Amino acid sequence: MQSVLKQAGRVELVALGFAILAFALLLMVGPALAGADNTFNTAESTFTGFLEGSGGRIITILSLVGGVVGLASGRFSLGQIAIPVGVGVGAGTGVPIVTSTVTATI
Repeated sequence: MQSVLKQAGRVELVALGFAILAFALLLMVGPALAGADNTFNTAESTFTGFLEGSGGRIITILSLVGGVVGLASGRFSLGQIAIPVGVGVGAGTGVPIVTSTVTATI
């Protein structure tokens, strides 16, 4: 009987500890303000500039080379022409669209 009482006392002590911890966390919580942080602005502007500039051109050229190699190997498909065009359009206009969507959502 005493071991059951000891076990019940431990459970109550653990429950009390969790309650105190939850109350302390509730008191220490602060407001979360979205959009006030400028931590990743430098990385975002660098990456955006890369994709809209020379990086986008390099990716488009590599995609075009892959399509030409596919055509030269004898297997013709419309995807080998459409994919490089889509990559070029995506690199040129996709970055501003994604940036504006993320900015409007956040």
